[in-house]
Amino acid sequence: MKAVLCKTWGLPDTLVIEELPDLLPGPGQVTIDVKAAGVNFPDVLIIQNKYQFKPELPFTPGSELSGVVRAVGAGVSNTKPGDRVIAFVGHGAFAQQVVVPAQAIMPMPAEMDFDTAAAITLTYGTSHHAVLDRAQLKAGETMLVLGAAGGVGLAAIEIGKAIGARVIAAASTDEKLAICKAHGADVCINYSNEDLREAIKLATDGKGPDVIYDPVGGIYTEPAFRSIGWRGRYLVVGFANGEIPKLPLNLTLLKGASLIGVFWGEFAKREPLKNLAAMRELLEWLRQGKIKPHISGRYALADTAQALNDLAARKVTGKVIIQPEL
Repeated sequence: MKAVLCKTWGLPDTLVIEELPDLLPGPGQVTIDVKAAGVNFPDVLIIQNKYQFKPELPFTPGSELSGVVRAVGAGVSNTKPGDRVIAFVGHGAFAQQVVVPAQAIMPMPAEMDFDTAAAITLTYGTSHHAVLDRAQLKAGETMLVLGAAGGVGLAAIEIGKAIGARVIAAASTDEKLAICKAHGADVCINYSNEDLREAIKLATDGKGPDVIYDPVGGIYTEPAFRSIGWRGRYLVVGFANGEIPKLPLNLTLLKGASLIGVFWGEFAKREPLKNLAAMRELLEWLRQGKIKPHISGRYALADTAQALNDLAARKVTGKVIIQPEL
């Protein structure tokens, strides 16, 4: 089987593809033939040794996938060869085969295609945990989403609308904002050519948003936080901009506001039953048409570096997928 390998820390172009022996499951493990793997911003960081999770070299990046069970190890009773499954792993998804713990898999709904299944775990899991668990967004409240056309951003928009909130999308181009609008955003702000604070003030009648969802960081964090409403909740989701911002903490006092960290991977590990309940709700919303992952590109395994480069350059809207069989 073929796999992408990170043999030395570096940018995506340092990755290599090699032929490796087929993978065999150990006790309590499952081998999956990977049909699709989702590409996420942490994949760009992990190969540079810049992420919270640091695997030993060499390793295969990629954390979410869908596929067909190839073989099961001793003691596995929750699945069998031929089953279509979704899995979230620390690494290993950018390959034709992967071995995962049996408890890391979830059955794919019969009507779901592999690409959609590979696009829902991390982005929608992160946004569900952020918006509903951490921020406790309620129907009728207003949420501002920064970097709104990215994978987690579009997921946050859809989740906000699914529960009856008003959603303001902020992104860097009109083309990206058109996608946000198509996914339910009520108001759109182009922060490349609009004053962000003035636009937020106008969109909220001067009250400010109840929740701000920030997966970007960088220069927009402080003006966004200065615009937050009374008792607002600011979600620190990530730093796609590459810059970890600094905030004057007196701003939290003046607004009675909260800074809330979001680390979905750790939540999923520490609170697996809550995470499973969230995923079940997301799959039901998907069935009802309340959410629908936006997949803007599909890449062969040989083009994994290009997929990561496109994501890092913010050329991607929604999600892109690696299809290892191409």
